[in-house]
Amino acid sequence: MVQEQAILWALVGGIAPAIIWLLFWLREDKKNPEPKTLIMLAFLSGMLAVPLVLPFEMWVYNFFSYSVPLTFFLWAFFEETFKYIACKISVLGRKEMDEPIDAIIYLISAALGFSALENTFFLIQPLLNNDILGGIITGNLRFIGASLLHIVASATVGIFIALSFNRRTRQWPVSATLKGLVFAIVLHALFNLFIMKNSSIATFTVFLFVWAAIAVLLGFFEKVKRI
Repeated sequence: MVQEQAILWALVGGIAPAIIWLLFWLREDKKNPEPKTLIMLAFLSGMLAVPLVLPFEMWVYNFFSYSVPLTFFLWAFFEETFKYIACKISVLGRKEMDEPIDAIIYLISAALGFSALENTFFLIQPLLNNDILGGIITGNLRFIGASLLHIVASATVGIFIALSFNRRTRQWPVSATLKGLVFAIVLHALFNLFIMKNSSIATFTVFLFVWAAIAVLLGFFEKVKRI
């Protein structure tokens, strides 16, 4: 497959699944939906965070690769922090954010934008090598695994914000964000550590954990709606 075609199909394979997940989560806010322009702005800001975080991840790899747990923790730290900052700069704090659930929706949108471009990068190499089957397997695994991890991690930050959101001032304590980020980073790092064990049991356990986390997330959605 020529380079231009590989990049095109990698973009399709990376972005299309992210859009599918985005449409699913937007249904959770269908009674009072957010402006589509802001949803896409959050999504694009998440995509922009990928090339910004890559130099930091390369730096971590070059200096801390002797410790796999430390490397994964720092990678998770930079990814979750950059996703939040991207969303904060682009949409969080705008006047349209007038409900607690909005924080979760915007952060999930940014997470899916990040996931879309990250998945694209993972798909390019197999497609360049004409490994179509490998590309499909990679895409499917990231659709049900890594993409959901990004959703759960960023939504965790959103939940902490939502539960401390002040409707009158449209603000939330900094401590809520920091607590959410800590939880998100730990979840992300643990996922990476277990998924690298190259054990079918470990992989199954991790995916089961992620899907269980999605069920918990749906429960929090219902709780936040009632605030």
